Amino acid sequence: MKDVEALFAVLTEKAHARPEGSGTVRELDGVVHQIGKRFVVRAAEVRMACEDESKDDAAMEISQLLHHLQVKMVAKNISLANVFRQH
Repeated sequence: MKDVEALFAVLTEKAHARPEGSGTVRELDGVVHQIGKRFVVRAAEVRMACEDESKDDAAMEISQLLHHLQVKMVAKNISLANVFRQH
């Protein structure tokens, strides 16, 4: 299991190393707007899962949302420290 910091480290490393066939690299190479659309869709899926599905299903949707948010952060060069400092 990865924590938020470990996932962010993996995504940042992929952004720098650019491994061939990486979905993260494909997402980073896309238009930033497209990354944003992905987490809007995921946020809607989280809302629906939290209302209508099991705890495990909701957790899975939340994990995917966190992944896409962190890809957006990497794309915009926003660190976890930048985010955590806001609260």
